Amino acid sequence: MDTLEGLVMINGTDIWKEYGAFLTEEKKGGRENLTAIMTPSRTKGHVGVDIREHHGVKYSDVLDVRNQEREVTLHFALFASTKKEWLARYRAFIAMLKQGEDGWLTFFFPSLDLTMRMFYVNCSGYSSLTYLWQKGVHASRFKITFKEPDPSF
Repeated sequence: MDTLEGLVMINGTDIWKEYGAFLTEEKKGGRENLTAIMTPSRTKGHVGVDIREHHGVKYSDVLDVRNQEREVTLHFALFASTKKEWLARYRAFIAMLKQGEDGWLTFFFPSLDLTMRMFYVNCSGYSSLTYLWQKGVHASRFKITFKEPDPSF
């Protein structure tokens, strides 16, 4: 599965090589991750003056556009060849996402040439793709929500 190497870097770490984690979709052909990453942030509201004697609302001739923070929910999967390895990788991956570097996570998506600086908000319960108590490959899927306070776009 070398094709998963280098697709997502977090704080300079390849998440596939270090944790056996990668971005996945809800179902074949899905685009939830790309949609979450590429959805532009909302802009902050402009202050207008509603003067009773004038029609409508008056705004400045020059509107200074600024972005609001945004939430980004990404879908991850995590693989390991044993139960022990899966448990260790899952705990380490979640701990790394919660801690980051001083709480911050710098995501780099080479295929998009995009860097995003975010922090962990929450994680859904994981959905097991294989039975954890049987021998063989162990896999799970989960969604994690991050905040990007200063949106990349």
